[in-house]
Amino acid sequence: MPQQPESAQFDAFAVAAPGISALLAAELQSLGIVIDTVEPAGVGFRASRATLLSVNLWSRLATRVLVRVAEFAARDFATLEKQAARIPWASFVAPNATVRFRVTCRKSRLYHSDAVAERVARGVTGAVPTARAAGRSRDEDDVDGDLPVETHTQLIVVRLEHDRCTVSADSSGDLLHRRGWRQAIAKAPLRETLAAAMLAACEWNGAQPLVDPFCGSGTIGIEGALRARNMAPGLARSFAMEQWPGVSSARVAAQRAAARALALPSVTVPIVMSDRDAGACDAARANAERAGVLADVEIIHRALSDVDLATLGPRGLVLTNPPYGLRVSEGADLRSLFARLGDVIRAGGAEWRAALLVPDKRLIAPMRLSFDTLLRTSNGGINVAIEYSREKRSGR
Repeated sequence: MPQQPESAQFDAFAVAAPGISALLAAELQSLGIVIDTVEPAGVGFRASRATLLSVNLWSRLATRVLVRVAEFAARDFATLEKQAARIPWASFVAPNATVRFRVTCRKSRLYHSDAVAERVARGVTGAVPTARAAGRSRDEDDVDGDLPVETHTQLIVVRLEHDRCTVSADSSGDLLHRRGWRQAIAKAPLRETLAAAMLAACEWNGAQPLVDPFCGSGTIGIEGALRARNMAPGLARSFAMEQWPGVSSARVAAQRAAARALALPSVTVPIVMSDRDAGACDAARANAERAGVLADVEIIHRALSDVDLATLGPRGLVLTNPPYGLRVSEGADLRSLFARLGDVIRAGGAEWRAALLVPDKRLIAPMRLSFDTLLRTSNGGINVAIEYSREKRSGR
């Protein structure tokens, strides 16, 4: 089966976490991509191989990027197997590759996911005889602490709904929140993509100071520094599509070099992270060094009460994932903690804003600030919202 030409266009879909699709669509548009659809699960667009690589390199918000390789009706296994044999697998599966399958079946006559994976696998090995079908992969997109995809493993996503089968090839490999720099992890880690979504939702662009007083392993501050310096988040890792037949390693290297050349030399505003846990500060420091932004951030071991925003300027953004009693602070006096956080923000001045990731808006009532809900999503299986405080303040 012949490979598709390098200039071929694909139906692509950038997968998004709940509530993030609109932000992801805006991000892709900023990369010059024309959007076809915006759905709760992600954003659809047309893409060449170069465009796919660009999205994998530059998207701070996408979970992974899929390419739709086939769509057809399948009410029986004979039809499924016949249609699977027609898919141009040689364009997406390299010789000797290991292929895993993620299958979901909803309201379809074919409901046995293992049997569906087996029939599709026959199509793959029929077209690429040296490929090895390794069975089904667990659904890692919605699981915190998910396992990485093995090197040179191609994930195929099969979805059967109302007897309609959609087959997609994953272009990303490991989930895109795995930038490659976060190896040291503190308690209750925040995914890099969620930290980036918080920054995007607040429209923080590196023009004002950024402060995280509960920094943990430093994800928010590091993502902020990468954003402020225009550093492509995917530069330190590889992608599954780099193994696809027909993808030029020279062109991949050229795109990476071009992305690297766009990085700014430094940030122009303070990015300050702090935590009362010395181990968390050490983890943040190690991660910032791996990310190449250690010189762009300040990491301080201190209690919340010692944070003085006014020393950083008359305006700025406090952006944080505070303890909220569901993961690492069970039994803590959260009311006092949030009240003190409100005091710290008000002491900074009327133009200091705050954005917090919390599961319940009642938690932030002691802060005595006026909050708007920017978006709702999930963090480690917990439903959360990004609550944003504008200049308007409630009574002291």
